[in-house]
Amino acid sequence: MTENPTGHHRPTRPPSRRWLPPWALIAAGTLAGGLLGGAYGVLKPPQYTATSYVVAVPTAQSDPASALGFAQAYGRVATQIAVLGDAQVWAGVPVNTLKDSVQTATSPDAPMVAVSATSTRADLAADMANAVARSLTQHANADKAQTHVGLIQFSRAVKPTAPSSASPVVTGLVGASAGGLLGGLALLVRPRRPREEDTGRPASVPGPAVAADAHGRL
Repeated sequence: MTENPTGHHRPTRPPSRRWLPPWALIAAGTLAGGLLGGAYGVLKPPQYTATSYVVAVPTAQSDPASALGFAQAYGRVATQIAVLGDAQVWAGVPVNTLKDSVQTATSPDAPMVAVSATSTRADLAADMANAVARSLTQHANADKAQTHVGLIQFSRAVKPTAPSSASPVVTGLVGASAGGLLGGLALLVRPRRPREEDTGRPASVPGPAVAADAHGRL
C-alpha cells in the first residue's frame, strides 16, 4: 500500500452542473409558441366580415361641408340602441349581438359611413351590415327637414367568400415569434454560468519534485 508523499488526500470534485446552450431556450419558446398559435388558428371558428356603405347628401339648403360633418356624426350614432333596435328586426339577431359585431368607420375627406359586421356565418355578416345601414338611413332621413342632410345607400354588403380572420399559418407564425421573444427574455434573466475560479475548488498542492526543485533554487 503506497502513501501519498504530500500527506494530503486529493479532494473529490463535485459533480458539475449541466447548463443548456443559449439557443435552447429560444428554440424551445419558438417551437412551443408556434404549436400553440397554430392550434389556436385551427380550433377557432373562422370569422367573416361584410361592409355596407351609406353616403350623406346635402339638400339645396345645405352644403358639402355640412354633409361631411353629419357623416361623422352618423358614424358615431350608428351603433347606438336607437338604431340597433330597429336593425335587429331585419337582421334577426338580438341587439347585444349587433352591438358586439358591428363597427363603423368614417372618412375625413368624404361624407361616407362604412358599416361592417363580423360573424362566423358569412350570410349573417352581410345581413347585419345591411340591417344597420338601412336603420341608420331611415333615422337620418326622418330628421332631414331639420338637418338638411340625408343618407342614401351607396353600396350594399354582399356575402363574403373568404374569412377575414387570420389563417392557422399566420397565427402559428405570430405564436412562434412571441415564443421566441419570451425565450430570449428568459435567457437574459437566467442565472449566469459560474466561472471556474468561482467554483470554490481547493488550491492544488505541488508534488515533491516541484517542491524540491523550488527549494534547490533558493
